[in-house]
Amino acid sequence: MTEQLKVGIILGSTREGRVSPQVGNWVLEKANARGDAQYELVDIKDYDLPLLGTEESEGVQKWNDKLNELDAFVFIVAEYNHSMTGALKNALDSAREAWYNKSAGIVSYGSAGGTRAAEHVRQVCAELMMADVRIHPVLSLFLDFENGETFKPRDLHDKNISDMLDQVLAWGGALKPLRNKA
Repeated sequence: MTEQLKVGIILGSTREGRVSPQVGNWVLEKANARGDAQYELVDIKDYDLPLLGTEESEGVQKWNDKLNELDAFVFIVAEYNHSMTGALKNALDSAREAWYNKSAGIVSYGSAGGTRAAEHVRQVCAELMMADVRIHPVLSLFLDFENGETFKPRDLHDKNISDMLDQVLAWGGALKPLRNKA
């Protein structure tokens, strides 16, 4: 039996009152029900990352250590001002080699499903040598959240989550020999 991949579900928002933990826990629940990998929530808020280039930080080393443990990622992406959050961009920039040759899925949310933010995340993933997968579940603040605060996903998202995870695992496994060469 082959070793299961380790997939980090990364919460991409740190602001007070954020809904990313609700979305992340929902993805984690769906993922764990599959039994095909080791999934865990990774909250960038827990790492107290300084703005890139401002200071050295124990949090940056802990962040890189965590990323190095993982084979693949699912980013929970909130759209702010047509892009990803500053916290997520800083977290992406606070590591480099730890991202290389790993796969990435994106679950986004916002007034337009977070699609504009997801496109920015995809561009950064390319630069960081991550293989982002095609299937990208998009959640509407108007249709999947009650009063913009309480996450109530529509059933139609279940298949997209499952298909996205299939792709994340397939690419994560395919890229593993490249990671083992480093």
